[in-house]
Amino acid sequence: MKTHIISLLIFLFSITLFAQRHNHDRERIQALKVSFITEKLDLTTKEAQAFWPIYNAYDENSRKYKYEDMRNIRKEIKDNIATLSDTKAEELLNKFVTAENNLHKERVNLITNLKKIMSPKKIILLKATEDDFNRKLFDQYKKRKKEQKD
Repeated sequence: MKTHIISLLIFLFSITLFAQRHNHDRERIQALKVSFITEKLDLTTKEAQAFWPIYNAYDENSRKYKYEDMRNIRKEIKDNIATLSDTKAEELLNKFVTAENNLHKERVNLITNLKKIMSPKKIILLKATEDDFNRKLFDQYKKRKKEQKD
């Protein structure tokens, strides 16, 4: 009995450490992203004060659509692809289109709100900066995976 309790505690501790590490990694990446965007956009103090609440709301909402809604749709497709009826496939396609439309609306809202506080050129630069950051992040990920293999 004592061994089971100790094993359970070790297991729970491991899960907690993994979750904390995951949150720490996410927070670290978010901090790097904030720094990267701030530097590349060369935001004034006034722009930064107005920009970050708008951008953070956009980022949070779009993350929900990308990493919750779409992930659930993809998982459901993957888990049921062999037995997927046309009716269920239609339902999943509709969910996918809705999630894509929601992502698009978030981006449009972001641009509309940012136009009130910064130049169109900086808004376009934001998109390029986000793409650049994501590319660098993905390159780092590939590099670490390769180093782990070697």
